[in-house]
Amino acid sequence: MDEKYYKAILQDHFKNPRNKKTVTGFNFSHMDDVPSCGDKISITGIIEKGVIKDLGFEGSGCVISQASASMLTDKCRGMKIDEVLAMTKDDILSMLGLQLGPNRIKCALLALQVLQKALSEYLKKLESSK
Repeated sequence: MDEKYYKAILQDHFKNPRNKKTVTGFNFSHMDDVPSCGDKISITGIIEKGVIKDLGFEGSGCVISQASASMLTDKCRGMKIDEVLAMTKDDILSMLGLQLGPNRIKCALLALQVLQKALSEYLKKLESSK
């Protein structure tokens, strides 16, 4: 597909973000930012039996960071923790459908980094409570 198609999808997710909310009764969360550009993402969610049942994000920043968070939260609902932890930069770039320079990649990866950190912290908390 051509770049115009992907840019239109990004604009739609930016203007009409999916899952832009704080999940009520969340059992995992994390927040981080990209200091060089000011993008911020906070993710909350609910895990039941190792599966992400609900997922939401709050944030501010550029089209790429916010659209990436919207698309990622859509994609990851219903996934197992280990599947999300195994996601890579290539998965995000494939999802976005655009070639990005080094500065923009930081924006694109912010939501994945926040989600993976939240899940890692959730697993550590689970282990320490055993």
